[in-house]
Amino acid sequence: MPENTQSPRQYGSERVVGLRERIAYAAGDTASVLYFKTFSSFLLIFYTDAFGLSAAAVALMFFVTRTWDWINDPLMGVITDRTKNPNGKFRPWLRWMIIPLAIAGIALFTVPDLSDGGKLVYAYVTYTLVGMFYTAINIPYGALMGVMTPYSEERTILSSFRFYGAYLGNLIVTSTLLIFVANFGGEQGGGHQKAMMIYAALASVLFLFTYYGTRERVQPPASQTSNTREDLKILIRTRPWLSMIFVGIVTIIWIAVRDSVVLYYFKYYIGDTVVLTTWFNVLGTVALLGGVALTSWYTRVLGGKRNAFIILTLSVAFVSLGYYFAGPEDIAFIFTIQVIGGIFSGPLMPLFWAMIADTADYAEWKYGRRFTGLVFSGGNLSQKLGWTIGPVVAISLLSFYGYEANVEQTPEMLYVLKLMISLIPIGIAVVAALVTLTYGIDRKLRLKIERELALRKTGDASLDMSE
Repeated sequence: MPENTQSPRQYGSERVVGLRERIAYAAGDTASVLYFKTFSSFLLIFYTDAFGLSAAAVALMFFVTRTWDWINDPLMGVITDRTKNPNGKFRPWLRWMIIPLAIAGIALFTVPDLSDGGKLVYAYVTYTLVGMFYTAINIPYGALMGVMTPYSEERTILSSFRFYGAYLGNLIVTSTLLIFVANFGGEQGGGHQKAMMIYAALASVLFLFTYYGTRERVQPPASQTSNTREDLKILIRTRPWLSMIFVGIVTIIWIAVRDSVVLYYFKYYIGDTVVLTTWFNVLGTVALLGGVALTSWYTRVLGGKRNAFIILTLSVAFVSLGYYFAGPEDIAFIFTIQVIGGIFSGPLMPLFWAMIADTADYAEWKYGRRFTGLVFSGGNLSQKLGWTIGPVVAISLLSFYGYEANVEQTPEMLYVLKLMISLIPIGIAVVAALVTLTYGIDRKLRLKIERELALRKTGDASLDMSE
């Protein structure tokens, strides 16, 4: 059969996902990031400077609780793939988990009147519960993209919309949280808790918008029966999926190391705790949104998703070298690096999740089984592993070099902060780019997969299952 480069829409009857539905899907990641950005960027300094835990205790707690958290991901993927509900496999979870996640999120940022040991136990329990409830809502949310449309190009668009929503949530948190905390009682007066109440209420409304505004269209093959062992055996043989798991882990590690140290960098190296930090985060988020808008253009100009991911990752690494040479007085230079880096890094997560979705199609095309929830749970697992390792690396470095909260830091500590926002994440980003070379779904193969999967649904049993 000659290669056909026409639009895959001619091979199926599923309609294109409309603008309203794309916005509804994007709202779900705004909701998720209202929690996630608060946790990833502000929880570490909340625990050390407001809650009163030592850096070493937080490092161990992050490692223990996040290890359990990423173990949950494949379990949740299996559960969602086997969910039977009139409203779909994935959408119902968005509604079911809204209240538990809101309660746990507020409790996480509550400082209890307990002894130091009691506080540590409280932190373990609340952080574990938050991780479990977030998994139960975010795995189905991510997998939903894989069943809203069967077309890779449309998933790239849908993934871009998802990250418009994500970076909008990022913008909300980075532009308001420090202000909320300062005006609602400060670090020691419950400011974090009151801010989390606002975010949880807004996130709940947005999750409901996603639930009511989206549809599930792609179904597993009609003859497919539930077989978790078989699905797992196929999954670990799906080479593009394995490649993206490693890419996700390493990519998030470099992002997490950098994000974990930003507040420390501004508080102790630059000498600012609210104004410059807030503007740094806001401008960075706006730049990320601009980068997301360029995702399809980057993909087209750079020769596909894999090439775009590699080139953009290396570009971010190169630009981030500037942080190493910047002094505390070079504010304009530091902000310029943040904006340019955001434009390059904005498309990375939309590309990652679009590539994950393509691996679900690849597994169905090659092996005849579809398990979208399990595939996407692997993507979440990789990112949670990254968010386990990255912050642990950051807090371990702080602890090793003798970080003490709310005091003037030593020259050695200030130099470590500069390394953690520049050379350390740069080196890890280069590794992520190299790992991406192993992803094997190029544009030609992707079009072939879409065409043959669509033809199989018409009942043509003569199609070849090989590559």
